[in-house]
Amino acid sequence: MKMHVSTSSPVISIKPIVLSAPGRGEDLQVRVSAPATGSQVPIIIFSQGFGWSMDSYGPLVDYWAAHGFVVIQPTHLDSRTLNLPPDDPRTPLIWRFRVEDLKRILDQLDLIEASVPGLSGRLDRNRIAAAGHSWGGQTVSMLLGARVLDASGEPGEDMSDSRIKAGVLLSTTGLGGADLSPFAAEHFPFMNPSFSDMRTPTLVVAGDHDQSHLSNRGPDWFTDPYFLSPGRKSLLTLFGAEHMLGGISGYNVAETTDENPERVALLQQLTWSYLREALNLDDSSWLAARKDLEKSANPLGRIESK
Repeated sequence: MKMHVSTSSPVISIKPIVLSAPGRGEDLQVRVSAPATGSQVPIIIFSQGFGWSMDSYGPLVDYWAAHGFVVIQPTHLDSRTLNLPPDDPRTPLIWRFRVEDLKRILDQLDLIEASVPGLSGRLDRNRIAAAGHSWGGQTVSMLLGARVLDASGEPGEDMSDSRIKAGVLLSTTGLGGADLSPFAAEHFPFMNPSFSDMRTPTLVVAGDHDQSHLSNRGPDWFTDPYFLSPGRKSLLTLFGAEHMLGGISGYNVAETTDENPERVALLQQLTWSYLREALNLDDSSWLAARKDLEKSANPLGRIESK
């Protein structure tokens, strides 16, 4: 499948950049990956799945940075690199700390920019997207307008952020309540979202073989953020993909059960072209990518939009 993608450039990657985080228990460490050249560079803030860190998701992060985005990755408190004990008093609220991590990045862009040699003056603060995988997808969805329902079914705090202009939700969990498995209902009561206020333009990516032990439903559970939210949305369904979508969390990752380099390459290109369009960087690459996928003799997925 031929894709319309810009030429890649060398990437500068700096870590750790340490952001002061009072009340968090430890400072927030982030990694920044940026193209070595270019001005008015748009930004992607990326939230990892459970247990991962700022060092994860190289296949996506490296691609985005090589093709014109600055990518900022926090290490959330649930990262295996921090080894937080299950009985830590912060554990039940990690979902909130995660959202606050992303807001802290937005609040401290000046410090982040100044900490990366050669980046000063090159960021486009008006073009910021957020992307996340799995639990990171739920984290990002909160910035896009999703809310957590309380025990009585009432929407909780609005944690959306107008600085985020577009989102990418990868393998992001759907509705809670009766759709949760008993294990998930017991251990993850915050996994009870409402998408009715998630209005920010978003690409939702779901694998049609992603069967989660957290839900009583099938792979369609991961399409809820698309079907149950208002506004401009697109859904990319990847054929044969499981939770790691072919291997996005790293280059040599044992947790990948559906390793497929072609699928990862498609996802790299489609997420890039979607964000180019959603952030008003161009109006041709996303349309061209969709047409190429539709014309493919053996398509790896399908796209629908509303």
